[in-house]
Amino acid sequence: MKETILNRIIELGGNIDKVKGKSLEEDLISITFNTVLYQKPTDSPWAKAEDEEPIYGIGDFIDQNKDLLKSDKQSLYDKIIEKYYCLTEEGFGQMFWKAELFTPYKKGTEDFDEWNSDFKDYDEVDLKEIIELTNNNEPDFIQLFYSYSFPDNFYIVLSDPNPENPTLFGTDHEVFFREVTNEGALEDLMNTFMTKEELLEIVKSKVEK
Repeated sequence: MKETILNRIIELGGNIDKVKGKSLEEDLISITFNTVLYQKPTDSPWAKAEDEEPIYGIGDFIDQNKDLLKSDKQSLYDKIIEKYYCLTEEGFGQMFWKAELFTPYKKGTEDFDEWNSDFKDYDEVDLKEIIELTNNNEPDFIQLFYSYSFPDNFYIVLSDPNPENPTLFGTDHEVFFREVTNEGALEDLMNTFMTKEELLEIVKSKVEK
């Protein structure tokens, strides 16, 4: 993978100590996170990014700690990081790094036994976006992220022609691989996530006016 992607993973709280550069599969599976990931607010038809909560519910959390806001802002900032930047499953709009093989076409695997009949049926799956990129009708995947929003599963294909910066594909458990969207390059997605420092910059711009 590109060095810029690995550096961004470190900035976001990932551990790349076991990355050896031998293969995309080995490198991705070796990476771990001890925190969840949050995407930066973006402009929408309803509000500008600067008016959006950077993390769902963080405004209420700050209100609940308004005494600290007055007396000890640094302690408040520490509490924010402690609450949100951990492996919490409480829904704050976060994404989770997973890095797990998914092999519905590989004989001898549990995924093949469970999923191959569906993945052989073109009424059950639609891989047009993936085949267009890889020219591979029966790819192996790595599920790289999951989330609580739509789409809630993100995959890369191990036969991606650009393993230095592979393309992500999104699908949702409700339409699992019957609907697949091209979500762009991995590096671009990694750059949409906020580091702890970037979150606090947003918070400070609001509470320290």
